[in-house]
Amino acid sequence: MADDDFNIESLAAYLHLGAALVQRMADRGQIPGRKVAGAWRFSQGEIHPWLEARIGALDDEELHRLEGSLQRSPRGVDLPVSIVDLLPREAIALPLAARTRSSVIHSMVELAAQTGWLWDPDTMADAIRSREDMAPTALDNGVALLHPRRPMPAILAQPFLAFGRTDQRLPFAVGRRVMTDLYFLILSVDDTHHLQTLARLSRHLAIPGFLDQLRAASDSEALLQLFRDTAPDVV
Repeated sequence: MADDDFNIESLAAYLHLGAALVQRMADRGQIPGRKVAGAWRFSQGEIHPWLEARIGALDDEELHRLEGSLQRSPRGVDLPVSIVDLLPREAIALPLAARTRSSVIHSMVELAAQTGWLWDPDTMADAIRSREDMAPTALDNGVALLHPRRPMPAILAQPFLAFGRTDQRLPFAVGRRVMTDLYFLILSVDDTHHLQTLARLSRHLAIPGFLDQLRAASDSEALLQLFRDTAPDVV
């Protein structure tokens, strides 16, 4: 068993669920895992993508509980989960000058690189394109949550976000009839912080009227103030 594998009990504690429920989910194939000598084992490399896929379907109470279960990174360092703390003004583009999927990815990565915290924008752009080719991150509400398949701490000074808003909606998700105009680039240093950031962003995006206000924000300060005013309860 790999050192970072979960068993039933440790995964239940990690997810803040009962061990019996996790056992049933595993037995029914509702959670990725494998049996080793008759006992369930769950790889972190499979659990984190599974959680990422589930986040969009969780309600605020469930997202709040998930944030609580992810309070600390695997490195044992508390990391910021406030969107305002993660989103520097120089990584906000209103508007984002892009008109195609490819130019959105390029522009968002270049925007992030302006902070000085992303050291290899070309590698990051390639990783984001690969992630989008595998599974588009665009949501039905016009938001795309761009990120590489796995965090890339070797080319990041710290975790942060970039945000861009195009003047018109674009067909960003290949093969889907989804039009997108709001783009977040999530740059995390580990899987746990990535999931925690996704959960916090999802809580903001689910607030009634929030997306309309996001589209109406006149500048970076108005956008950051919107996040301050709507900040969910801290875990």
